[in-house]
Amino acid sequence: MFAPAFAESVDALPAAEGKVILEVYGAINNTNANDVAQFDRVMLEALPRTRIETHTSVTDGAHVFEGFLVRDLLKQVGASGSVVVVTALNYYTIDYPIEEFDEYDIILAYAMDGERLRARNKGPLWVVYPRDDHPELQDIRYDYRWVWQVVSLEIL
Repeated sequence: MFAPAFAESVDALPAAEGKVILEVYGAINNTNANDVAQFDRVMLEALPRTRIETHTSVTDGAHVFEGFLVRDLLKQVGASGSVVVVTALNYYTIDYPIEEFDEYDIILAYAMDGERLRARNKGPLWVVYPRDDHPELQDIRYDYRWVWQVVSLEIL
């Protein structure tokens, strides 16, 4: 059985001390609340920071997004599945092949143009592709994958 590069064991996850803004569950090895990995903002901002400057299909002009690579989060939780189901606050869901996070530097952004993302402006987390760096990502099929108001990831 194929195991993605993400399925690594790391130290146990500390408990979230602040408001939980992201839950990861399913085929993961590292949890901190029953069978779930819960993250508050401080925990997510402690992941290696990544910046992407790119255009989106729902905003004007290029924007600078800050966040963390989804593959870093998957490594942190020891993900071992083949699909990541991303769910938004309004229950909108998209299935992503897990290898896509190795292929592209996809981030979960928590800031745009230096401003923290909040629910009213697509936060607290927004899936952001490096759209301007890869012509194939400028296809409408990828535009649907820019999930905003992300609240959970299920690894299948």
